[in-house]
Amino acid sequence: MRRRCYNSLMTRAAFILAGGRSRRMGRDKALLEIGGEPLAARAARIAAEAAGRAVLVAPAALYGRLGYPCLDERFPGLGPLSGLDAALRSGLATWCLLLACDMPGLDSASLRSLLATAENSDCDAAVTVSAGGRLEPLCAVYHVRLAPLAEQRLLERRLALHDLLSSIRWTPFPAPHPAFAANINTPEEWAQWNR
Repeated sequence: MRRRCYNSLMTRAAFILAGGRSRRMGRDKALLEIGGEPLAARAARIAAEAAGRAVLVAPAALYGRLGYPCLDERFPGLGPLSGLDAALRSGLATWCLLLACDMPGLDSASLRSLLATAENSDCDAAVTVSAGGRLEPLCAVYHVRLAPLAEQRLLERRLALHDLLSSIRWTPFPAPHPAFAANINTPEEWAQWNR
């Protein structure tokens, strides 16, 4: 078995989770538009400005037209941990910026700071923490060395990202403004955002 050499990988890349079911929204959140731009494409554009490259973790048949490479999951249907597994095993980066597609308040300067926080730490991840103290594991940076642990958790069906965080070393990244990691889950939240 060949050992992966981390030094040969790009230092960073962004991975946008866009293949969710959007049950509470009632329609595909990834394709909701702000200024004519789908949320998933907007998140990818902003993340690419910060990380140098962005990939949609989603089926190309559904999202390939958004103009970004698409990455399939090895464990589809098992939630965000499956998306993290795909990112960590993609071979594209040492540090994987993982973002939900439904965060319209993202900005590239803050994402660059989040990436720098991870890269300048001796931890396995840097995780956004909201002003209220809530962890945002879908606005975080993870090191590729977590790939075996993510796979193990998936095989054991221990799928919660918060549980994964409890077993690794991570550093907090205080949200730079209230909208930074806020996500949109319902039609009411979407209407409020657009107001």
